[in-house]
Amino acid sequence: MAAGGYVVALDVGTSSVRAILHDLRARPVPGVEVHLPHTPRLRQDGTAEADADALANLAERALTEVLRLAGSKRAARIEGAGVSSFWHGLVAADDSARALTPVYLWSDSRSSEATEKLRGRLDAELVRWLSFADLLYWRWFGRLGTSLSMASGTGLFRLADRQWDDDLSKQLRLKPASLPPIGNVEQGLTDEFRRRWPPLADVPWQLPVGDGALANLGSGCITPTRRALTIGTSGALRVLHREPRGPLPAGLWCYRLDADRLVTGGALSNGGNLHAWLAATLRLSDGLEGKLRRLAPAAHGLTFLPHLAGERSLGYAPHAFGAIAGLTSATAPEAIAQAGLEAVAIECAAINRRLDEVVPRASRLVASGAALLSSRAWLQMMADAIGRPVAAGRSREASSRGAAIFAIEGLGLGDPTRMDPGVGRVFKPRPAASRAYRKAEARQEALYKALIGDRILDTAAASPRSAAKR
Repeated sequence: MAAGGYVVALDVGTSSVRAILHDLRARPVPGVEVHLPHTPRLRQDGTAEADADALANLAERALTEVLRLAGSKRAARIEGAGVSSFWHGLVAADDSARALTPVYLWSDSRSSEATEKLRGRLDAELVRWLSFADLLYWRWFGRLGTSLSMASGTGLFRLADRQWDDDLSKQLRLKPASLPPIGNVEQGLTDEFRRRWPPLADVPWQLPVGDGALANLGSGCITPTRRALTIGTSGALRVLHREPRGPLPAGLWCYRLDADRLVTGGALSNGGNLHAWLAATLRLSDGLEGKLRRLAPAAHGLTFLPHLAGERSLGYAPHAFGAIAGLTSATAPEAIAQAGLEAVAIECAAINRRLDEVVPRASRLVASGAALLSSRAWLQMMADAIGRPVAAGRSREASSRGAAIFAIEGLGLGDPTRMDPGVGRVFKPRPAASRAYRKAEARQEALYKALIGDRILDTAAASPRSAAKR
């Protein structure tokens, strides 16, 4: 391997695709970054999907453009490639890697209705069920495969022996051939893509890894003493560890980064998407941040359920919806926005307490995700609600950086423990604000139970709808 080389990181998210060139210390190369936004189709009936071909074209365009920006000299020194992908998505493909359906995203809540429609449209003997990242790799390398990380996020995977769950697949009437084989590294693009990306033709490519696990890696949260708090389009709070921790508390999940490392956490369907909705609907895009900083915590008299896109952790209620109680003619738009963002922080606090049952108490949470890092007011709400210091991560693109680190580590060119990006400002919890948020949490939970149903918060209890995947 040449000294002073580079790796390319491709990050496919639900609202954008990024390609970034990193050096072998996982530092982004200035000016060699491509960001291509895309907008999923969202409808009132619960639709949340993307066009598979259009999204694939964006990913390919991003790689083409980042190689152009790198220039011939730097491109010739690229040692490998890493790929980060949104974890929970589904697309059907035929035996020629042609997409037969849109990419159904994690926030799509039409599953029962969609199942019946698909049964009539597709021949189950010929269909492959894949993540979008699996489809990309099939097209680019001419071979079908998925990583341990992507497989572990499907619900069809056994963590213990790292294999597809045959019994569950039978219950779902899925034949083994419908699922991609589990692999590790690919090398050797198809002729079409060798011509398109000569610098990437023969370098090792890591199979795509779930963006959540890579966000921990990219933000330096690689031991149980640090937890990664990510608020992008959605949200999550996760901890990386090496040994299984036994049965999980209700509402949490455990997936894999790779064969040696697991990631345990909880995920929110509502994060930056809620922030964007509040700003647009209340017409508060100008000056919202300043107004939020001046407002006293939870002093608005509102109780807000933030489940506009349904609910994952902790209740796993796809039928959940948003609601606001306590409105009066004196309620100001900024108070509604404050209540919504506080509600997300309160949800994160509940997940954090569950994580305390799984791993030792974390000394710090490290924030990532553009939505959260762009709001100091929201960062302070998180610290106050969770009751722990929250540090602003220095890496604004933690999943992309994690993909670069994963590739560097896989090539044997670097140690993740020596690539901690550090943190910026640390937001410390304020006792009076923390007390106010605990009271607000009780009101939020009462409204949830009244409108949506009981969510299991007793740590000794569990239910089928919120049980973690073992």
